[in-house]
Amino acid sequence: MIKALLIALAATVAAPALAQPKPAATTYIHAGTLLDRPGQAPRGNTTIIVRDGKVAELRAGFVAPEQGARLVDLRNAFVMPGMVDMHVHLWGIGGDPLRARLEALNRDRFDDEMTAVANAKTTLDAGFTSVRDLGGDPRGIRALRDAIDAGTVEGPTITNAGEMISVTGGHGDGGNGLPEEFADMIHSKEVNLCDGPDDCRRAVRAQVALGARVIKFAATGGVLSNVSGGLGRAMTPEEMRAIIDTAHTLGRKVAAHSHATEGTRAALEAGVDSIEHGTFLDADTIRLFKTKGAWLVPTEIAPVAALAQARGGALPPATIVKAEAAAAAMADSHRRAYAAGVKVAFGTDTGVSKHGDNATEFALLVRNGLTPAQAIAAATVGAADLLGRDDIGTLVPGKTADIIAVTGSPLQDVTRLEHVDFVMHRGTVTKRAMPGT
Repeated sequence: MIKALLIALAATVAAPALAQPKPAATTYIHAGTLLDRPGQAPRGNTTIIVRDGKVAELRAGFVAPEQGARLVDLRNAFVMPGMVDMHVHLWGIGGDPLRARLEALNRDRFDDEMTAVANAKTTLDAGFTSVRDLGGDPRGIRALRDAIDAGTVEGPTITNAGEMISVTGGHGDGGNGLPEEFADMIHSKEVNLCDGPDDCRRAVRAQVALGARVIKFAATGGVLSNVSGGLGRAMTPEEMRAIIDTAHTLGRKVAAHSHATEGTRAALEAGVDSIEHGTFLDADTIRLFKTKGAWLVPTEIAPVAALAQARGGALPPATIVKAEAAAAAMADSHRRAYAAGVKVAFGTDTGVSKHGDNATEFALLVRNGLTPAQAIAAATVGAADLLGRDDIGTLVPGKTADIIAVTGSPLQDVTRLEHVDFVMHRGTVTKRAMPGT
């Protein structure tokens, strides 16, 4: 009896998420300007026909809707694919570290789950219809992912990493800087910590067992961890290879949190799919990005936000020197990487900065060398490529109907993307701030 129950429970865990309830059968969208393929020139007046959550047709001009279809009037708007943020943290309070510290003893994971639900809706309203969540309670993020997929909660489609894998004392060690009794309690539960290649293989398998669809590890120290160990390499090359090989064997891509050049180089040599932050880059490491075909996820807003928080007293003193070093180095490193043609996927590390402000990253990308068109491509076709999803990133027949609209052209002024007026997620309109929509 017990064995049968366990088998039934296992089947339930392994089962795919329930399909989202179907949106209205057919919607006609009249788009004044349509960027259907980011990286290419936009189209003029176009009608997008959406059926059963997919882009069915694109027709030139404004076509009258068929009987029974819904019409969405975006004739005065710039319409494009929903954006993708490849580095967010939806779990818990984000962007307000002082409040998080003050409430640390009064909140539990259920409070954080409710905040994550709100963060997900805020992110979707900002025009980000898909995200890669790179660190949060693994069971909670999996539950949020599945609730969004089922249509019971509004939010972006989530590709989740669970907890970041880290060596003991590294950036992902939640016991750093805590009193002994709290540190010991946390260490007893941290399945994400590993020391040595075999233990790191176990840590990867543990996150996959908890539902992770991508694996993240800390190749170096981090700005926000409450330890003054700096931003240097934290893992051995052998530990990195064990993580990456195990994840790839299990069909998961791997993201490496990395600041120091030595950590980035070792992760690239081990075959990592993306480098998050990439704060200190030299010429050899930039060439290695291109040789390996790896992606840079810049998160340029993160050190800016962290530095402001640290100087304002909202972060522990150990973070201040690290925040200053990261903020000073990142812009120069990224300018050289962009100029060299390193592949870029949009990511913000939101949760360090405030949820909903994700699009402020675009202005920094452009300031440091990307054109607006390249920055938009990084948040659409580039991010879709890194995710391994062929159903998003462009608006062509057969793709998922993840669609946003703004006033004015972001190809001329990329900050237009900071104010998204219309959002459709998988064929369902979730935000309409324009007259007539």
